[in-house]
Amino acid sequence: MASSEQFIRSILEKAGIEVGGSRPWDILIHNDAFYGRVISQGTLGFGEAYMQGWWDCPNVDQLIFRLLQVDVLELMPKARDIALWVSLARAFLFNRQRSRAFEVGEKHYDIGNDLYSRMLDKRLIYSCGYWKDAETLDQAQEAKLDLICRKIGLEQGMRVLDIGSGWGGFLKFAAERYGIEGVGITVSREQRQYAEDSTQGLKLDFRLEDYHDTQGSFDRIVSVGMFEHVGYKNYRGYFEKAAQLLSDRGLSLLHTIGGNESVTHGDPWAEKYIFPNGMLPSMRQIAEGVEHLFVVEDWHNFGADYDKTLMAWHANFEAAWPDISQTYDEVFHRMWRYYLLSFAGVFRARRAQLWQVVLSKDGIPGGYQTIR
Repeated sequence: MASSEQFIRSILEKAGIEVGGSRPWDILIHNDAFYGRVISQGTLGFGEAYMQGWWDCPNVDQLIFRLLQVDVLELMPKARDIALWVSLARAFLFNRQRSRAFEVGEKHYDIGNDLYSRMLDKRLIYSCGYWKDAETLDQAQEAKLDLICRKIGLEQGMRVLDIGSGWGGFLKFAAERYGIEGVGITVSREQRQYAEDSTQGLKLDFRLEDYHDTQGSFDRIVSVGMFEHVGYKNYRGYFEKAAQLLSDRGLSLLHTIGGNESVTHGDPWAEKYIFPNGMLPSMRQIAEGVEHLFVVEDWHNFGADYDKTLMAWHANFEAAWPDISQTYDEVFHRMWRYYLLSFAGVFRARRAQLWQVVLSKDGIPGGYQTIR
């Protein structure tokens, strides 16, 4: 125990974090078993220990930010991280993104519209906002939606496919502002029902459907915050399907969180509690996926904006907690707080990015006009 404690404390000291200190990023340990647990279970043990009240910190986002600035994951002994090896083996042996395509819908997106309607903006957009000229979450999300519409040159009457359409916010915005008709597919029953109920009167069709099963031809294809669920074994197949569905002169926009290096698995804690089977694509993996299928017309990174988005979601979540606490227990409260704040720390440290990639089949004659 003593050696484990000494090792973890040394890492915390490198990050400028004090055990029992008074600063917002200092950590308070309630159970000394914390140290050995983090050594043997890595990020899974660290997150679970917070959920179970073994440690606290006034500002978890600042704690994570400082740990990542000293490359804490590289300092940890990977050979002893059982959870990490299990994640690696499972990703190698199975293709759970195909065999369990609907799992993330059931375990994450279907947990309750009462939660998401209180946490998100008025359009229920569950992806990074665009804060360039925005002051509020609603403004940032509307700016992001309009940015997408302008990047793909939406015009009245176009047929648009939204792969991973969520609660229908993008297609509803595009139909109201640009007069398009569209199809949205999702693996969440709750999202599909909400989208159908809230977009009546518009030429929109929402389906509970895996993208592999989608058929038809579309002038534009967008995917916003869904590619993180595709999995490294399926990146090429995703782009092949998109190429099949996109008209010859069409444009596709991929909006995805991205990682700084290529991986074949997700974070063990996030995989278990937040996004089952999720993982972040790298630039290389996306580039290999689109090769010989698409021309990359534009690649836009505004990952720093996810920090602001997540902090806004966290503020909304904590403000709503007294009203929704009868539905969710305190372990969920700590889990969800840790999710939002730790992810904010990751983006603040620039260990994850947010990319919008515009793709065409054969290149736009005369070139693509970049829009920001």
